[in-house]
Amino acid sequence: MDSSSDAHGRHKCAACFRQFNKMEHLVEHMRAARHSSHEPRCDICRKHCRSFEAAANCADAFASRGCIICLRVLASAAALGAHRAACRLSRTPPPMMPRALQHHQLPATQPQGVGCALALGCKMVGAGSDGSLDVCARVCVIDEQENILFEALLKPLLPVTHYRSGVEELLLGGEQQPWKVRTSLGRARLLVGHGLDHDLDALGMDYPAYLKRDTATYPPLMKTSKLSNSLRFLTLKYLGYEIQTGRQHPFEDCVAAMRLYRRMRGQQHPRGGRDADAPAATADQAFPAWRQRELERMTPEELLRLSTPDYHCWCLDA
Repeated sequence: MDSSSDAHGRHKCAACFRQFNKMEHLVEHMRAARHSSHEPRCDICRKHCRSFEAAANCADAFASRGCIICLRVLASAAALGAHRAACRLSRTPPPMMPRALQHHQLPATQPQGVGCALALGCKMVGAGSDGSLDVCARVCVIDEQENILFEALLKPLLPVTHYRSGVEELLLGGEQQPWKVRTSLGRARLLVGHGLDHDLDALGMDYPAYLKRDTATYPPLMKTSKLSNSLRFLTLKYLGYEIQTGRQHPFEDCVAAMRLYRRMRGQQHPRGGRDADAPAATADQAFPAWRQRELERMTPEELLRLSTPDYHCWCLDA
C-alpha cells in the first residue's frame, strides 16, 4: 500500500466510510455530518446512514438473511423465518359503528409526565368552492395500549371548540395552566402522529414542538431525498401490514403511528452519558474550533464518539 492509500485509511470516517486526504477535512466532515450511534446502520457492513431506507446496502447478504421490516440480519434463513413471524404485526380493525362524542379520564395506573405518549389521528373532508380546503370531520386519540381515549364526529359548519377542548385536556394531562407546557415538562404528554401540524391546524390547536413525535418528519423514517414517506408506506414497510384500504377511520392511523413510534423508541442505542431531557449538543459544541489541533490528533472512532445527532432520537424517550 502506498503512502497515499495509507493516509486515506487513517482519514476514513468511522460512520459513513468516506475517505479524506487530510485529517482536517475529516474533522470538518464530522462537524457537518452530525453522525452518531443513533443513526440507522447496515447490520452487515455497519455503515451509518441517514435513514432506514438507505441502511440495507449489502444487497446479496440482506436478500437471503435480512428482515425487510426491522432491517436486522439473522444468522440463517431458518432464523429469519422465525423472526419474521414475530416482527410482522397484525392489522387492528377500527371500531365498526360510529361512537358518540367521548372523553375518558386516563386510568389511575397510567404513567404520568413526558414519556407517556398519546397518538392523534384526523380524517378530513373537502370544503370551499373547489373542495380543496381540508376540514376535520373525525378525530381520534389513543394511548400506548391502543385504547380509544377520545373520539368525535365533527360538524365542519359549526364551531368545534368543545371537541378541541376534549383533546387538549387529554394532552395536557390535567395541567390547569397550559402555559406551563411551554416552559417546563409538567404533566403534558408526548403527541404522536403522522403530519401532526396538518391535523393540529385542522383542529385549531397548537402544541410545543419538543413534545411532538411526528412519523412524517422523523429523519430515520424519511426518504433518502429527505422527503416524507406516507403513513401507509411506513406501516407496510416497518410494521408488515396494510392500512387505509376501504372504509377509513382515524383509529387505524393512530394505531399505526403509535406502533411506529414504539418500534423506534425501543431501539437500543448507546446513550453516551447524556440525559434524555438534556438538549443535544450542537456541532460547534462537539467540535469547537479552539480544539481543532486536538481533534486532528484523534482517531476516527474517537471523533464519532464525540458526535451527536441533529435530531432528538426517540430511544431517549424510553
